[in-house]
Formats: sequence, C-alpha cells, structure tokens
Amino acid sequence: MPMREPGGAGTLPTTSDELSRLLTAVRRGRVLTVTGGFRAPRSLLVREVAHRISSNFCDGTALLALERDTGVRELVAALGSLPGMPFLPYGTANAASWLAERDMLLVLDDSGRLDAEALAWLRSLLTIAPGLRILAAGRHPLAVGQGRVHRL
Repeated sequence: MPMREPGGAGTLPTTSDELSRLLTAVRRGRVLTVTGGFRAPRSLLVREVAHRISSNFCDGTALLALERDTGVRELVAALGSLPGMPFLPYGTANAASWLAERDMLLVLDDSGRLDAEALAWLRSLLTIAPGLRILAAGRHPLAVGQGRVHRL
C-alpha cells in the first residue's frame, strides 16, 4: 500500500519497506536511480528520500531539478546557485576539486536531460569524490557506472 507523504498532499509511490530499502541503498551505494514512466512519482520519491537522509551527510543535500538539456557548465552553475551552497570555483575542474572534498548527496531530478559530457564529468567526479552520493530520477538508469536502480 503506497505511503502518504508526511505533511504533504501527495502519495509516495512506494511502501514503507521499499522506502527503508531505498534509504539504505543511498547510504551504502554511490549511485541510485529511480526510474519509471511518469516524472511526478519519480520526483516525489527522490525528494522524500533526500529529505529523510540529508542529515546523514556533513555537507547536506544538493537538489537539482533539471528542466532543460544540461551540460557540464550548466550543471556546475546550477550547483553553485543553490541556496546554502557556496559559489563554486570557476571552471569545471575547480568545481570537481571542491566537490571532491565534500560529504554530500547530489540529487538529480529528471537526469535524462544530462548530456554525454555531463555524464562523463559525473563519472570522473565519482572517482575523485569518495563522500559523494548521487540519487537520480529519470526514465532510464543514470549512465555513470555501477549503480542501483529502483523501478516504479
């Protein structure tokens, strides 16, 4: 039976047992993608998971709702403009270096909008940033290497 979103009007597209497994998967893994045909349920679920697990990361959670095709520069600019996120150093190499020192969850809502260059940058970022976890929502699994997939 689907769960009601705490304090919200929506219904989470998962059970409490499934939600517990997703929270554990984010804590233990590097990349988790929630896939499914409809954007709203995917988005609702990753936002709820991010909200519940944010305190597990020293540097918190960075939620990016991708509304258009996104390359590396747009991805870095979006990260740098998030409330509470310090302005990232200019250039993608400097941003990667800064992110490599963080213990944080990067949430990518509608990850299918990332171009090949952005995916390659995320792949390299995962190799240099041991404290970075990625939680993505998209029609298809995030193509950044080994990761778990939860299908709605």
